Amino acid sequence: GVKDGSWTVLQLVEALGSCLENTDPRMRGRGIQLLSQVLLQCYSHLQEKEVLHLVLFYENRLQDHHLVIPSVLQGLRALSMCEVLSPGLAVSVLKTIFQEVHVQSLLQLDRHTVYSIITNFMSTKQEELKGLGADFTFGFIQVMDGEKDPRNLLVAFQIVRDLIAKNYALGPFVEELFEVTSCYFPIDFTPPPNDPHGIQREDLILSLRAVLASTTQFAEFLLPLLIEKLDSDLQSAKLDSLQTLTACCAIYGQKELQEFLPSLWSSLRREVFQTASEKVEAECLAALHALSACLSRSVLSSDTEDLLDSFLSNILQDCRHHLCEPDMKLVWPSAKLLQAAAGASLRAYHCVTHNVLPLLLEQYTKHPQSSQRRTILEMLLGFLELQQKWGHVEEDESALLSLQGPVCSVVFSALTDPSVQLQLVGIRALTVLGSLQGFLSPSDLELVVDHLIRLALCEEDSQSSEAAMEAAGSLAPIYPKVFSGRMVPRLEEELQSEWEEESSGEPHSPRQRCLQALAAVSTHPSIVRETVPVLLQHLRKVQKESKARSRQDMVSVCQSLHRVALQCQQDEESCWYFHQTVVPCLLAMAVQAAMQESTHLLLGKALLEEEVLAAMVPVISAATTHLSPELAAQSVSHVVPLFLDGEVSFLPQNSFPCSFQPFEDGECLEAQRRLVALLMAFVCSLPRNVAIPQQERLLRELLALSCSCNCPFTATTAAKCFAGLVNKHPAGQQLDEILQLAVNRMEPGLAQGPCRTQALTLLLWVTKALVLRYHPLSSRLTDKLLGLLGDAELGAATADGFFLLMAESPDVLHKGCHADVRIMFRQRFFTDNVPKLVQGFHGAGPDVKANYLKALSHVLNHLPKPVLVTELPTLLPLLLEALSCSDRVVQLSTLSCLQPLLLEAPQIMSLHVNTLVTKFLSLTSSPTMAVRIAALRCAHALTSLPTTVLLPYKARVIRALAKPLDDKKRLVRKEAVAARGEWFLLGSPGR
Repeated sequence: GVKDGSWTVLQLVEALGSCLENTDPRMRGRGIQLLSQVLLQCYSHLQEKEVLHLVLFYENRLQDHHLVIPSVLQGLRALSMCEVLSPGLAVSVLKTIFQEVHVQSLLQLDRHTVYSIITNFMSTKQEELKGLGADFTFGFIQVMDGEKDPRNLLVAFQIVRDLIAKNYALGPFVEELFEVTSCYFPIDFTPPPNDPHGIQREDLILSLRAVLASTTQFAEFLLPLLIEKLDSDLQSAKLDSLQTLTACCAIYGQKELQEFLPSLWSSLRREVFQTASEKVEAECLAALHALSACLSRSVLSSDTEDLLDSFLSNILQDCRHHLCEPDMKLVWPSAKLLQAAAGASLRAYHCVTHNVLPLLLEQYTKHPQSSQRRTILEMLLGFLELQQKWGHVEEDESALLSLQGPVCSVVFSALTDPSVQLQLVGIRALTVLGSLQGFLSPSDLELVVDHLIRLALCEEDSQSSEAAMEAAGSLAPIYPKVFSGRMVPRLEEELQSEWEEESSGEPHSPRQRCLQALAAVSTHPSIVRETVPVLLQHLRKVQKESKARSRQDMVSVCQSLHRVALQCQQDEESCWYFHQTVVPCLLAMAVQAAMQESTHLLLGKALLEEEVLAAMVPVISAATTHLSPELAAQSVSHVVPLFLDGEVSFLPQNSFPCSFQPFEDGECLEAQRRLVALLMAFVCSLPRNVAIPQQERLLRELLALSCSCNCPFTATTAAKCFAGLVNKHPAGQQLDEILQLAVNRMEPGLAQGPCRTQALTLLLWVTKALVLRYHPLSSRLTDKLLGLLGDAELGAATADGFFLLMAESPDVLHKGCHADVRIMFRQRFFTDNVPKLVQGFHGAGPDVKANYLKALSHVLNHLPKPVLVTELPTLLPLLLEALSCSDRVVQLSTLSCLQPLLLEAPQIMSLHVNTLVTKFLSLTSSPTMAVRIAALRCAHALTSLPTTVLLPYKARVIRALAKPLDDKKRLVRKEAVAARGEWFLLGSPGR
């Protein structure tokens, strides 16, 4: 009635009169409870006069029997949400609560109601409450004092934060407010199991920290507390104290910290020098950094002491001598402390490095051992990396610039040291020095390049060589003229001489390293324009000279070109230069080689080998994926007519001995047909909004080639190309027609005849293309594949094809080449098809059951684990049966599927522990090394199941795992040691 206006609240009060005035407190409580419940639903409908009368009534009731108080508080909570509350009523209500209600004697819910009333008034009547002055703060302190419930504490902490943030008067009660909140520090709370409220320890920690670190007025009380808790034996208390100190430094200044700096430094130093915990050490360093930053921010007046200077002097005094100790025991802790303090500001950095850098350089000279030099250089590197934060080296203040000669000398000496580890640190230091603008002189830069060339080409250890190439790639964009003028010509010269000397094509041979280095340094547009012609020239040279090493050389050049292509992708100009230079050149060389093959000339034959063509594919793909639509359209107008019409005019050196007709019939054209791989690399990498000329004709030609070609490589690439285009094809009649044509070609091919394998390959790739984009035809094609699992001839290959359907494809049908890939396509495939797989398995003959298991294991292996866990009770018996399959691929897939499930679903897996133990131990003797390793990892993962479930098997497993300890393969022995160790510790105290 009150809601629809047929009753007023005051009429309701009159109607409840006999209840509200009843002598029985329980009856009065029920009357007030009903009234309060009505108010909680109707408070927005109340008039100002009604609110006034109700507030006066409820205030009076606060003096009533304790049984009535909870209902009175609910009514006041409803009234505190009214917008028409008269001035002064909020203050009156709170004063009455503070005077008449002993809040901490109430139940949790009723205490929460009091906090809600205060919160509501603070958000709507702030100025009125501030008029109370410090009395309001004192009243709240009385309300909160002794609170224990975490639900209420979260609200109470928020009220304290608002008191401080909104500048309520704390008056003489600052210490009392601090005490009433800091008594909970550090938080020691473990939520009960299945807690419906979801309050975590971290919630309380962060909420309390926000209070403690919200005002400088708490500093004199809080800092001694933090220092005391840092001495605690509890790691959690140390971490909480350190994190709180770091938070406080954001608002503190010199005044708050001055008195406590020596004690704080002493505690931080002790923890870093003595702790065994990486977490504690990291938080100590963060706190020291924050202290140094806080002191750096403070504005000094002429008569105040520079606390940063004295604070850093104390740190230097306590850490410097450790840098000089012969045993170098406390070197790293000291260096970390110094770096944490120095990294806070440029002023702190200058102060520390003026003292430390000369000392480190001196120590490097004093210690002849490579291991000690490496430690010292790593410390020096830490300080060099800090300089990067501020960029340009200031001439007047920088200790680094004054030590330019000695620093370069130390770094260059590390680069020539026999120790690989010292060389690696030297290379990192060199990269940092090079990134400091204005630090290296022109002569130093030339020396840097010379060192990098030597390390990249001549250093026996591949780690140093690769690190030198990475460094060259990092520094080349900063100094493009130096690298293009000094490094590129040297590499070109080396490449030429190595070719003439007939050196091997091994991965770490000088020639291979020259190719890798040319690619690595191609990180600036001007350098790319010099290195790409060198790489292409070398490829032409290899093609012309038919040598035994030609194939490997061509692959190496393509790998280098691929790296350059990836590095060019972020720069539109470089990307287009690379594309228009490299793609036509590769196509021309391939067409030339294919025509020579067609006319029975032997030159360039290596270029047509699968391995070389497969290496060209990622080069063309990477050169195409990042083209703008306009440039891509320009390029596609040349490439597609090349393959469909033999239009070679855009190719360099285009005088060929015969016409290029890759889609025509004839044995002599087999070599030309192989080049469809390069067409695939190009058209399947184009952005989706680029129109492909003559696309329908192209799709028909690819379809015919994929079904009729006897060469597996050509048939597969044609099928992939067809699938890649179909995946991006706009929906509509044209797509439906081409798909129907494909189905009409595949179905007879699968039924019988010599081309069943080609038809299956096409079916797999087209199905993948359609599954990725949720096309309706995909379910029909998938059903066709499910049916083929029972085929005696194609069943095994079809089962392997489920890996292709679920896995990421490296060259087509992935997001990087703009394919249409819907999110959660794997989950959808699982939901639609796994029940059919399970049904097919149960109905299959014994000779083809393994095919269903293999297909299932491929699907499950690529499924997100949370999805798999939900289906585990149904699928686990089938997975256990798969472990008994003799097919090693099935075994391996199933083991790799089960291992994470043991960690993520221990309760379900525990139900099958007997079978799991037996199967895993049996497979540790498999003739296949990969299966043995996977079985041992699963045996290891078993230890995550509940201990009580595993203890009956402990002795048996330890005995069985003794055998693989003597396995002939080191990797198997390593897994056996890890697994057996965990089983030995099973049930031990503290586990």
